[in-house]
Amino acid sequence: MTTDPAVQREAQSTEPPQIPPHRSHDPANNTKRTDPFQFGSRFLEAGDNVFEFNAWDHVEPDEEFKAYAEAQIAKQRETPVSEFDQKRFNNDPAKWWNLFYKNNTDNFFKDRKWLRYEFPVLAEVTQKDAGPQVVLEVGAGAGNTAFPLLANNENDQLKVHACDFSKYAVKVMRESEQYDERHLVADVWDVAAVPDENGNSLPPGLTEGSVDVVILIFIFSALAPNQWERAIRNIHRVLKPGGRVLFRDYGRGDLAQVRFKKGRYMTENFYVRGDGTRVYFFDKGQLIHMWGQWSPEKGLPTPPEDATAESQPESQATAEGSGAFDVLHMGIDRRLIVNRQSKVKMHRCWMQGHFQKHGGPTESATEKAE
Repeated sequence: MTTDPAVQREAQSTEPPQIPPHRSHDPANNTKRTDPFQFGSRFLEAGDNVFEFNAWDHVEPDEEFKAYAEAQIAKQRETPVSEFDQKRFNNDPAKWWNLFYKNNTDNFFKDRKWLRYEFPVLAEVTQKDAGPQVVLEVGAGAGNTAFPLLANNENDQLKVHACDFSKYAVKVMRESEQYDERHLVADVWDVAAVPDENGNSLPPGLTEGSVDVVILIFIFSALAPNQWERAIRNIHRVLKPGGRVLFRDYGRGDLAQVRFKKGRYMTENFYVRGDGTRVYFFDKGQLIHMWGQWSPEKGLPTPPEDATAESQPESQATAEGSGAFDVLHMGIDRRLIVNRQSKVKMHRCWMQGHFQKHGGPTESATEKAE
């Protein structure tokens, strides 16, 4: 919760969009969704009391808030991180994540039980008759994705490789009472690793084309933009033909971006937090281009000027591109979070994608239609 008076003042003045009253926020309609990219069904309608609930789905920031966000980001650009600190934070990011995990116990993190609903493929690989399945989680942290996944597992042939480039985070996972070596192995690995003298840049114990599902939850935002190409290349190498990538990360204009103060701006949409960890804020069109156009031969092409337009049609998001991955789904999860006691409104924005490596069986027409 921000305590900055300017942020509170502008957030409180944001008016809800006037949506025609055909989308009810009646609790009877707030059941678990069947479409994982629907992102909730509590719509804010004309005349609603915005402080009736703690959160609302699909709330677009109004023009006033957008103008305020642009003004804040303009101020951030005026006071960037010094060149000395740029090198300090970019040269050894693992150092700062090690400090982060040392300063925050495993109780600091909440288990991501919601992932099975957001990405149904994770429920599929844990089914009793799913057969041999290999899941690689990148940036596994304290195990708050891997452990809930295994808690619901009925597949004796499931193997989860949980990797993080923080040695301390891996230590926390390995020492947990939930750590079960039958189904889980935790290792140190940098997803943007450069090949060594033997040409190896893959996680310990994994070979090229050996993984069914790669989980990337708030991981790419921790990488510098010049690391994205190497990270995608390593993910492509380790995936089987037809393997899936499950992606969720921060979206452009999220409150976390807007409220950064001076001395945190690294490059456009890329910041360093007070604890030394880095964070990037993505756009829908940018991610579609990144994952839909990358190829082993050409690498990551320069995006066109309009590649960051959020208005890009959904049909383009699911169309087969010229790259090595199909973008099966690409969605924007917008939420309006409110503090009902202090009457503060906060706009949040996350990006969620589902990608598939070429060469295997494609997603069924039934699944796409759901």
